[in-house]
Amino acid sequence: MSTLRVGVIGVGNISAQYFAHIPSLPNLELVAVADVNEERAREVAAEQGVRALTVDELLADAGIDAVLNLTIPAVHAAVGIRALESGKHVYGEKPLALNTSEAEPMLTLAAERGLRVGSAPDTVLGTGIQTARQVLDAGSIGEPIAAAIHWSAPGHELWHPAPAFYYQPGGGPLFDMGPYYLTSIVTLFGPVARVSGVATVSNRERSVATGPLAGQAIPVDVATHVSALLEHENGLTTTLTVSFDVWKSRAPLFEVFGTEGTMAVPDPNRFDGDVEIASAATREWETVQVSAGWADSGRGFGLADMARAIETDRPHRASGELAFHVLEVMDGILRAAADHAVVEIVSTVERPAPVPLDSTPATW
Repeated sequence: MSTLRVGVIGVGNISAQYFAHIPSLPNLELVAVADVNEERAREVAAEQGVRALTVDELLADAGIDAVLNLTIPAVHAAVGIRALESGKHVYGEKPLALNTSEAEPMLTLAAERGLRVGSAPDTVLGTGIQTARQVLDAGSIGEPIAAAIHWSAPGHELWHPAPAFYYQPGGGPLFDMGPYYLTSIVTLFGPVARVSGVATVSNRERSVATGPLAGQAIPVDVATHVSALLEHENGLTTTLTVSFDVWKSRAPLFEVFGTEGTMAVPDPNRFDGDVEIASAATREWETVQVSAGWADSGRGFGLADMARAIETDRPHRASGELAFHVLEVMDGILRAAADHAVVEIVSTVERPAPVPLDSTPATW
């Protein structure tokens, strides 16, 4: 197994979760970090025992094979394109870009250069969503009919020390949390053909609750409550609601309805969690034995799978094409809401290959 040498651009809040798992993935080697806050980059580099570089230095470094792009959504596409122009593969945090117009040139450039683009979320590769897929594909709830999803919270400003970007384009509950659920539902049901939706912005004043920016007002330039209806290419339907306006809820809720029962799907923001089934015969919840997915996985497994796919010349699972389709679905929901219309989704994508239970890096 060869090793993909990785440089990280952006060492904000989410980077710690990647740093926690990369050392356990034998086909990844973290070699450098960079950030617009160069002092922060030096601190993280010292913690990880790697080099601190400027963004320009990292992109120019011939000893780096791939860029892990953990910047804010507003610059996901720009950084990704610069990395590809430098001859490096790219794996980024979600969303892939602010919109499909930004994302399309990145995928086109990657194809022209023979490079890979990957994107979070890779949570769908863990035992939670993969077991749900195996259960669904096995017919354990009969023929699937529909899915219902609800995720809500008061807003990330209650816990995040610098949450302003969550309320700018590329943020909001749809672009922040939507990718987890939409990537999961495409993994379960296949691609989406058309969408409709409604989106609203609450008039609640928001401010940072914790950290050095506590009390600072947060401008809101995105929808804070979104509901959508998705029709998949195979005719199945999904209803989706995501919100930053709910003070208390029993959410998250993720259920799949079939002709012979209902399946409760675990939170796709996590890699694991119990899958439950209530059959038509008993209508009582029973926990399903874990049957698929990478156990004990975490952020970085999607990048490791991409590295292995490069080596073995196969498609990687957390692909740019999948992220592009999810991005177009989110774009479509907001356009449908603005125009009071049904929006056709142009892109399509294959369901990613399933992940066998307890597959290890040595067998990827």
